[in-house]
Amino acid sequence: MRVRHVTAATAAALALTALAAPAALAGPSGAISAALPRCAENDLTVRATPSDDNDGVIKLSVRNNAAKPCLVDRVPTITYGDLDGAALPLPSMPHAGHKLGGHDTAYAAVRSLSDSDDADEQARTVMFVTVTAVPDHDGRRFQALTLGAPAGLRVWEPVTTLWQDSPARAEQVLQEEITGRGAIAA
Repeated sequence: MRVRHVTAATAAALALTALAAPAALAGPSGAISAALPRCAENDLTVRATPSDDNDGVIKLSVRNNAAKPCLVDRVPTITYGDLDGAALPLPSMPHAGHKLGGHDTAYAAVRSLSDSDDADEQARTVMFVTVTAVPDHDGRRFQALTLGAPAGLRVWEPVTTLWQDSPARAEQVLQEEITGRGAIAA
């Protein structure tokens, strides 16, 4: 993976800072609602599946299995094998909380390999990725084989969307950002 100025540890520390304090969210009337807790790791189900197009995109989801709403980070943290760094959000933005309602699911998409000319020469191959919705959680490890890459996932300049309300929206946002035709919805 290309060396980044911000390491995964630094990104995780920033995200933890954003999630450490109780968060207040604006309600429908614009009024600030009561503080929401971070989602407990055992209340979340994190999933990753390969894109139907076999284009190096991984579809992600996180489900809040609890009845009460809670917060995950607005950006999923995706790390590749033992490489330093994590997939960067498009566009680059500070970490903050994303409200996940009781029994709700949020979706994201991550592209592992950039279209740059350097990707073919510089890409690394890893045998697993780890995905977490809250940076201080351990997350869940997914083997390359289960993600449609039996020889390993090639990675160079990975990017991810923010959590979205549908899998189709997550893939659409990723495509729009990659082609420069849109801005990621928060």
